[in-house]
Parts: sequence; structure tokens; C-alpha cells
Amino acid sequence: MQKRKDAKGRVLREGESYRKSEGLYMYRWTTDDKKRHTIYDATLEGLRLKEDDILHDLRDGIRVGESNITLNDVYEMWKKDKKGLKQTTFGNYIYMYEHFVMGEFGKRRIQKIRKSDVRRLYNGMLDAKKMAVNTLETIHNVLHQVFKLAVEDGYIRLNPTDEVLGDIKRAHNYETPKRHALTIDQQQAFVEFTAKMPKYRHWLPLFTFFLGTGCRVSEIVGLRWEDIDFERNLISINHNMVYYQRDMGKCYYSVTTPKTPAGKRIIPMLPEVRQAILDEKAYQTEVGLKCKATVDGYTDFIFLNRDGCPHNPQTINRTIARITLAYNEEELERADKQNRKPLLIPHFSCHNLRHTFATRYCENETNLKVIQEILGHKDIKTTMDVYAEATQDAKVQSFANLSGKIRIR
Repeated sequence: MQKRKDAKGRVLREGESYRKSEGLYMYRWTTDDKKRHTIYDATLEGLRLKEDDILHDLRDGIRVGESNITLNDVYEMWKKDKKGLKQTTFGNYIYMYEHFVMGEFGKRRIQKIRKSDVRRLYNGMLDAKKMAVNTLETIHNVLHQVFKLAVEDGYIRLNPTDEVLGDIKRAHNYETPKRHALTIDQQQAFVEFTAKMPKYRHWLPLFTFFLGTGCRVSEIVGLRWEDIDFERNLISINHNMVYYQRDMGKCYYSVTTPKTPAGKRIIPMLPEVRQAILDEKAYQTEVGLKCKATVDGYTDFIFLNRDGCPHNPQTINRTIARITLAYNEEELERADKQNRKPLLIPHFSCHNLRHTFATRYCENETNLKVIQEILGHKDIKTTMDVYAEATQDAKVQSFANLSGKIRIR
């Protein structure tokens, strides 16, 4: 069979041809779906470079000829078929993608998006939008999953989000914020100041519960009276209540089960915690406060705001900040009059209260498995990290006590 040649006498490969009237080289091939595709180039060398890329893609199972597929197209596929995520997590992913990615970046053809494009997108979000890194992490999580689907379905060969977030963090000198526990003196000062101030005294049962259980804020704001067993002095942690804010300032609560089985647990109730709950009940009876909220079928919540609704974490954190500021101002004046160094309380949040409990617990308990179960940690490594930090001072003190007691020289 005679092989086809171009005007220069060069032998053309199968699928190649030369269109003399247009002065163009053409390559045509058929994909598995029986569709015919064609590419052109002014030179045979240029055509074969394109042809080699196509053959490479075909061998690797890449969908050649579907170059018009956009990132948003793949996102819609991911959105339709994604399973295994909690509804609140899934809803947050949807919001983040559609709010920050879908507009300009999402309209780009997915086969044309490179790692440098993703890096430029992330940098732009951090720089121009003054975005927090943890918000960018959420956007990255959903983008990574969408691009992973594109790889699995053969639209692209590599995931362009791989390793980009780490590069961005290093470029911005970002370090994961280290949560610190309050010292015993700081903890005592915070509790005593809250108790003595009429303006803040009604918050004391809530803070006592934080410091006496180590529960997460989402577990505490969703706690119901039926979760408390006063006869056996046990607290059942069996759900979380999260608080979301979306466009136009609209906020809503949502109840979910714990993210992992470890989050579902029973916590023994300390006498101080029991009394705090009883104090909360007495306060609500005195002021005529009753729960008016029902969230996803859950109601009769323990800790309520003045409107009879559950607290949201932002309000609790703002209250902590106000109490801390008021205490520090008073302590500075008092220390100045007494000519001593003031005992100041650092800025902290709800999660620091959980970490404070974890630290006190680790200082008094050596069984890591028990600590892990009480704190609801999925990974024992998390517990070990908390334990190592919490017992650091104790290790130093133990060696100080050891000095001179062992004959090593």
C-alpha cells in the first residue's frame, strides 16, 4: 500500500494528511465514543508535537477532544455525586466554592489550569481579600476534591492543587497558631473576676462547664437537659450544634452528629460542674427564661441567651474578650497601687478553655487512653501532644527535685 506524502515528499503517518489548498497539515483520530476529532497546523513538525501530546493523553486515558470542559462543569459533577460528608461540611464547601471560585476562575477550561494559576488564585485571595488562612484551607479542600475528580475521570493528568497550599503557607510565613492553656493563676483570676462582677456573673455556669468538662463549644451550646444524668452524675455528648453565617448576614444553627465516633462519649460530672448546671437552672427560673428554639428537632437547650435561644460561639468569644479587658484594666491599677507585677490574662477564646481543661487533666492523669476518651480525640497523637505540653513544667520540676539526689559524679 502506497504511503501518503506531503508536498516535500515526506511520508505521512496514519491519520495525517496535507490540505494543499489551505496549506495546512491535519491529523484526525476517533475516540472510544466513536467521535472524530481533528487538529491542524501550518507545519508537519508543529502538527506532530500536538499529535504526540494527543497520543500520550490517549494512552493515559485522558479525555482528548473535550477541551471545553470547565472547572465549574467538573464541580457540578462533584456536587451531584459527592457522598460521605456531613451536611454542614458539605454546605460550607458549596458556599466557599460558589462564593470565591465559581465566578471568574471556575469558568476556565480545566485542561488549561496549571499549578501556577492555582498559586496565583490563592495569593490573590490572601493579599487582596485579606482572607484568613483557615478560610483558604476550606476553599483548597473543595478545590482539591474537584480536581481529583477531574483526574479520576480523565479530564486532566495531574491535580494542580497538589502541594500548593503548603507552598503558600511557607511563602506567607504562616505557622499554625498554637493554642495555649491559661495558667492556674490566670484561670483562677478569670473565674473569680467573673463571679464578683454583677454584669458578667450569669456567664459563670457556662465557663465552669467549659473548664470542668473540656467539651467543644459546639457540644456545649447544643447540650440539652436530657443529656444530663443527675442520678449517676454523667454527661452525654452525642451531637454538635454549629452556627453559620452566610450572605446578607443571615445566620442559622444546625445540629449534627460528632464528626468521628470518638466525639460521642460520656463524661463524668464533677461536683463543681453539677452545681454550675443547677445554678444555671435556678437563674433561668428566677428571670423567667425558657428555651424557645428548636433546631433540627432538638430543643430544651441548657445554656441560653436573653432571647431563650442557644448561644453562638462569636457571642461567647466577645464576652470573654470584654471580661478579660475589664479584668486587666482593674488589675493594672491594683498592681500599680501595690507596687507589684500585674497578673494579666492573655487574649483567649472558647477553644482555649477546652485546652485549659485538657492541660489541668493531663497534669493530674497519666492514662493517655482515658484522657483521649474524655476529650473525644480521634487520634491518640493529638492527646499525646497535649499531654507532652501540659507536663513540660512538671518534668522540669521533677528534675529540679532530683538534683543532688543521684550519685552521677
